[in-house]
Amino acid sequence: MSTEIICPKCSSPYVYQDQNLYICPECAHEYSIDAEQASSSEKVYKDAHGTQLFDGDDVIVIKDLKVKGASNPIK
Repeated sequence: MSTEIICPKCSSPYVYQDQNLYICPECAHEYSIDAEQASSSEKVYKDAHGTQLFDGDDVIVIKDLKVKGASNPIK
């Protein structure tokens, strides 16, 4: 038996496979098997509470971070 597949849109565990597509019956989201394999190799960045961060999100740095090659730390 393969590993459990979870819908990336609604996190439903009831995803099923139909030919080369994964289909979620709860939110009607359809995505290809190739897209699922490609997305699993992408890095996911999360904050301290486990919320996924995306490009353009604002964050607050509470500690000076030293960056290699930079003259000043991030404040």
